[in-house]
Amino acid sequence: MTRRATVRRTTGETDIALTIDLDGSGRVDVETGVGFFDHMLAAFGRHGLFDLTVRAAGDTDVDDHHTVEDVGIVLGQAVREALGDKRGITRFSDVCIAMDESLVQAAIDVSGRGQAYVELPVPTQKVGTFDTELAEEFFIAFARDAALTLHVRELAGSNSHHIIEAAFKALGRSLRFACELDPRVTGVPSTKGSL
Repeated sequence: MTRRATVRRTTGETDIALTIDLDGSGRVDVETGVGFFDHMLAAFGRHGLFDLTVRAAGDTDVDDHHTVEDVGIVLGQAVREALGDKRGITRFSDVCIAMDESLVQAAIDVSGRGQAYVELPVPTQKVGTFDTELAEEFFIAFARDAALTLHVRELAGSNSHHIIEAAFKALGRSLRFACELDPRVTGVPSTKGSL
């Protein structure tokens, strides 16, 4: 069974092509035009063991908002497609990732209900040229379009770069474990029979 998807989305603000293999080895090839965001997506893919390719062109002359949010949308759509009918998946997962002084938790329920609850206070408005508020915008867009429940919570931290990077790594690891196939699961892991 191949759990791989390619999604293309073109709007007046962005043009994005993305491929993800949920059962990859962490090979990442990302170019969004937003350097810090590329670094975050690389951390997500590497620590989730997803093979991830992203090509995004956006109106970064305005700012990075549309590019970051729209990549979240497309990544969510690709994950949802790659999961298919969700038979045999673990469904739930939570991890804490430590990165120096920062500690961030991500918890996932592949529920079919796209929602995000993000408590990620960062002490600065920017990391380099990246607007730190865009991390939350990405998580919201991703969870909504992946149709999963996502909680991201900062437990400790004082360095904005470390906090955001720990959050992306936590998302990758938590998604990896929630999507993993469990041979003991028969059908869809839900008392309702569907997700």
